[in-house]
Amino acid sequence: MDMTNKVVLITGASRGIGAATGRAFADAGAKVALVARSSDEIEALAAEIGKNAIALTCDVSIYGDVQDAVSKTEATFGPLDVFIGNAGTLGPISHLSDADPEAWGTTIDVNLKGVFNGMRAVMPDMIKRGHGTIISVSSGAAHGPLEAWSSYCSSKAGAYMLTRCADNEARDKGLRILGLSPGTVATDMQRDIKASGINPVSQLAWSDHIPPEWPAKALVWMCGAEADEFLGTDISLREDSIRKKVGLT
Repeated sequence: MDMTNKVVLITGASRGIGAATGRAFADAGAKVALVARSSDEIEALAAEIGKNAIALTCDVSIYGDVQDAVSKTEATFGPLDVFIGNAGTLGPISHLSDADPEAWGTTIDVNLKGVFNGMRAVMPDMIKRGHGTIISVSSGAAHGPLEAWSSYCSSKAGAYMLTRCADNEARDKGLRILGLSPGTVATDMQRDIKASGINPVSQLAWSDHIPPEWPAKALVWMCGAEADEFLGTDISLREDSIRKKVGLT
């Protein structure tokens, strides 16, 4: 994919999939806005990428923060072409009967409300201009329950439905809206899962996880017409056919 001069905003860009995605889009020629709650990592990444990157501190669970990040991106680089909703959190890893209500709600705020806030902030201008791509980083947890992950599974299922709703409302207005389910990825989140010892995901070996560069490459590929058959749904990197399309081995 040639993304030369395309404007891309990536949430959760401080590490893992988000940081790898920032590099992948920059390598493809895009101008990238790196968004995260913590500033140090995204500022370092922006410095690494150079003039085609900016770092913006933002809490995706707060609509005003997201709206401000979008406005600053547009003021720096111009209208947004791509929005990548990657910010996410897993906790609390606990059974429903023991779950801390505040921590449970925080996951909903980030993983579900954060996706809505991103869509709500970027869709009006994209609709006005008649084009734009919105991709949410989804999960297999959106489609099946896992022990002690009720907040994560519920939030990801809700985000998947938001993808479907947004596509239903805006595809005929020129928008491309879809999700990426990357499978298990070698990030810090997997270390927390491993430490919990709960459910089959925690039993996986580190070598079972794919590198974050794989979903990053897939997200760039999803901005092209070859991914149009998947609009309104999730693409799963667990599928060999998808890996082949993206060029992953």
